[in-house]
Amino acid sequence: MLRFLTAGESHGPALTVVVDGLPAGVPVDRSAIDRDLHRRQGGYGRGGRMKIESDAVEILSGVRHGFTLGSPVTLVIRNRDHENWKDVMSPDPQPPEARRRRALRHPRPGHADLAGALKFLTDDLRSVLERASARETTSRVAAGGLARGFLSVAGIEVRSHVTRIGEATLPSRAEIPWEQLASVEASPVRCADEEAGARMIAEIDRAKKEGNTVGGEFEVVARGLPPGLGSFAQWDRRLDGRLGQALLSIQAVKAVSLGAGFEAGWIPGASFHDEILYDDERGLHRGSNRAGGLEGGVTNGEEVRARAVVKPIPTLLMPLRSIDMRTKEPESASVERSDTCVVPAAGVVGEAMVCLVLADALLEKFGGDSLGETLGHLEATRQQWKAFLSRRPPEEA
Repeated sequence: MLRFLTAGESHGPALTVVVDGLPAGVPVDRSAIDRDLHRRQGGYGRGGRMKIESDAVEILSGVRHGFTLGSPVTLVIRNRDHENWKDVMSPDPQPPEARRRRALRHPRPGHADLAGALKFLTDDLRSVLERASARETTSRVAAGGLARGFLSVAGIEVRSHVTRIGEATLPSRAEIPWEQLASVEASPVRCADEEAGARMIAEIDRAKKEGNTVGGEFEVVARGLPPGLGSFAQWDRRLDGRLGQALLSIQAVKAVSLGAGFEAGWIPGASFHDEILYDDERGLHRGSNRAGGLEGGVTNGEEVRARAVVKPIPTLLMPLRSIDMRTKEPESASVERSDTCVVPAAGVVGEAMVCLVLADALLEKFGGDSLGETLGHLEATRQQWKAFLSRRPPEEA
């Protein structure tokens, strides 16, 4: 129902994304998208590139007077640093000296450099890393801003927070309440616990002093979702699988868990599963949310909670062993301008990907060519749920 396609290189003129499938009438707040782009650029441990760029979105199609038209939306974010790379990234033929300028031949362990070189049979790794770079996630955050606007009018909100950097973690694995997540933007590492945040900063400082990098973990939380999104009828329609794929597609993400995640493997069933409760005041609800809001690949009405593990990024100031792609002689891996830690920024990208998947699932279930039509279908279904749950069995004779 909802699809998007990104294009652009890290040091090319711009990054582009086309979003197709949004109904007409969805409000588009360009300043809100810019705020998300700014959050993606922030976070303690970012490197010099973020001091150059000042990301802002341009809308080229699909929006008129602040609302979607129902046609494809095209967004562009200019790369300010392209000015310093014009000859290196020029689409036109260049003399040999320009082709050699900033060419990279020493692949970095953990990066797409070598895998891409073998895929495309090139010994200039610049042709690989420019697209493989996490700079591409700028486009995703912009697209996610459109999806967030759609979800918002349907009463669905999405937030994220950092749960671990290096060895510094939150005090426990217990859920951080939704209300507490509103404060994470005041933290340099987007952590909801001040003491844990200080320990995370210390981890980043230590890694930077050593010329090293450090990874961690973030959680994305969505609330207000109606039950019934996704399906257990086919493997590729299960919403948990779609969320997992979306989060794992983010550069440097190596593992994803939903709800209590990996803990499910060592907790007895009687202690793990979320008991089903009902009362007239709260209606249908659970006593816990270890399932992370999804059962059988379908939303159950609770908050959707997904965690993602982010590896240490592979560009190190103290580079690992590698080879020269032309001579095959031992060399140190290439060093590009880079970050020490990207976990806080990765959480913002995670929000965008979750927003896009959830918006797609919402449209899949409720459809509609216009926003009013979609919301009308949603409200009618909510009334059906209410009537269904309020039924009482006839009294026995």
